[in-house]
Amino acid sequence: MDPFSQLILAISVTSFFTFQWLFHKISPWMSARASTGFLGLGDKQKVEWNSRTVSTFHAVFVGLFCLHILLFDDAVNEDPVWGDPTLVKINVAITTGYLISDLLLIFYYWRAIGDKFFVIHHLSALYAYYYVLGQGMLPYFANFRLLAEFSTPCVNQRWFFEVLGYPRSSRPNIANGVAMAVVFFLVRIAVMPVYYSRMYAVYGTDAFYLVPWGGRVAWICSSICLDIMNVMWMHKIARGCYRVLRSARRSKAGASQVNGKTD
Repeated sequence: MDPFSQLILAISVTSFFTFQWLFHKISPWMSARASTGFLGLGDKQKVEWNSRTVSTFHAVFVGLFCLHILLFDDAVNEDPVWGDPTLVKINVAITTGYLISDLLLIFYYWRAIGDKFFVIHHLSALYAYYYVLGQGMLPYFANFRLLAEFSTPCVNQRWFFEVLGYPRSSRPNIANGVAMAVVFFLVRIAVMPVYYSRMYAVYGTDAFYLVPWGGRVAWICSSICLDIMNVMWMHKIARGCYRVLRSARRSKAGASQVNGKTD
């Protein structure tokens, strides 16, 4: 094993233990001090709370790293299939450690956070990342997919508000809901033309045919399946956001009418 491969393995292992440490030690300690409502949660809710806290940390860190690569890594942007994958490998190695850590927690705390969809999602991602880490192929597309992590913090925050008892019509909940809809659209829907135009540009080229069949399946099929789900989720999020905003407007209008009659 060459020195860089050893480094990538070390990063994945370090990432795994770091996210375990964040889940078991840092999140409970930090959450108890940041929110008084955390101490009143049940054991299962605390498990999911800590899981989502770790998920948010991972999403922010990896998302910012991903954005840096997308904006400044010329080698990957110029050759999306076989460009120098050094930085992408480091970012994917961090995510690999997180996914394995999260899988372990899902299985161990199945009654609290067990979800077959997440198991399938994590295993599919790990299968795709094998081609990035093991063979250094498709760095641009692997990195581009990590942009979706930017929508994770708002999704998790929605759950935090819900479990803490915030009404859906409350200002923090409405603000987060609107932010979730906007960010989800930007990083999962609006970027589709850019992603698939790059895919179309390399399809049929010599670089494309150097990718083995397994790599092509992991790349093309998983991309299409994920984006079908993204469109479905976007539809649900948009409808939910619209209902909450409409309900808030009606409540505000009703309150104004009551105050007007009182005056």
